[in-house]
Amino acid sequence: MALTASARRRGPAYLLGVFLCVMLDQALKVWTVRTFTEGEFREFIPDVLSLGLVYNTGAAWSLFSGAALPLAALRGVVGTGLIVYLLRRPVAPLTGAALALIAGGALSNALDGWRLGKVVDTLSSHSFSFVTQLLGQGNFPIFNLADIWVVSGTALLLLLNFRRKTPTSPASAQRRSP
Repeated sequence: MALTASARRRGPAYLLGVFLCVMLDQALKVWTVRTFTEGEFREFIPDVLSLGLVYNTGAAWSLFSGAALPLAALRGVVGTGLIVYLLRRPVAPLTGAALALIAGGALSNALDGWRLGKVVDTLSSHSFSFVTQLLGQGNFPIFNLADIWVVSGTALLLLLNFRRKTPTSPASAQRRSP
């Protein structure tokens, strides 16, 4: 499948987006590791968001705890696959942005897993914990920017999917006409 000129021009923009996602997340993680001791948190936005440092060898809510390297490999495959897809296939700009966010988040957390054998988590939300506690699920997981990129990209894909109108066949269109 030949790429259109506009799709070819967007490829480098998507790569830049992935790179920026990785760099912002890694920069916050480096700063956090240098600034905080493990388990230490300080309020950033009172009663909403705290910055601090914990390490996670699994995924959210301690799922797959101790599986940092297999998770890093999976994240690496997903991130790399999305980049290849973005470079080889024409996609709508917002879809491309969503996939670049997911790829950047996946690759940044994969870097942690490969380098450290664990993921650096830096953000804690008191507001989100209030909601999860109401649902009987304990505190909301401590997370990082890479997690935000993945969740934001996924949410954007879902919104784009819901926004699309389902195509109508000519036969169903004729049945509805007066």
